[in-house]
Amino acid sequence: MVSSGANTDGTLLAVVGPSGVGKDSLINALRTRLHADASVHFVRRVITRPADAGGEDHDAVTVSEFERLVANGAFAVHWQAHGLSYGILRSAAEAYNAGKTVVVNGSRAALPLFSGCFCNTIVVNITADPEVIAQRLASRGREDAEQIAQRLKRGADLCVPCQLPVHTIDNSRDLEAAVEEFLKLVQRLNVRRVKTA
Repeated sequence: MVSSGANTDGTLLAVVGPSGVGKDSLINALRTRLHADASVHFVRRVITRPADAGGEDHDAVTVSEFERLVANGAFAVHWQAHGLSYGILRSAAEAYNAGKTVVVNGSRAALPLFSGCFCNTIVVNITADPEVIAQRLASRGREDAEQIAQRLKRGADLCVPCQLPVHTIDNSRDLEAAVEEFLKLVQRLNVRRVKTA
């Protein structure tokens, strides 16, 4: 982990939630709405997963390439989950230190790393009804019913560290409503930042 420094003008929005809640869809829709807003920086993660594996748009690297990036200090934060390595490039810390709102598809297990690097971290906890999540996972065709049930149980067992502020968004049905709620959060942060500047 690389510290982003003492500047706390920026805000990191760590988007978390179990697989199937629609984090990628929500982030992509928000990115489209805010494409012209230079005060918001969307992070593209580096992952040891093939580019054509589906899911989020990411920079795909091999394990050895990822290890080389770690050794070269390329990441602000990096972690492992589900047998894969994930990294957030230092450009995220640069955007944060420049006072921007940084949006990253995070991991609940990595939240202590995010808060240790980015002093002003807000957890955006995406939720959805279990039956909705199950339907979304089944439609992907990657897991059978038993694997989906196990994934739902893991998602229910995980919790967000209580010391971080949490903003929960229900993405069970209407994506546009969830996007609007996320957009209002970003706008409130930007207004607050202007007032304190």
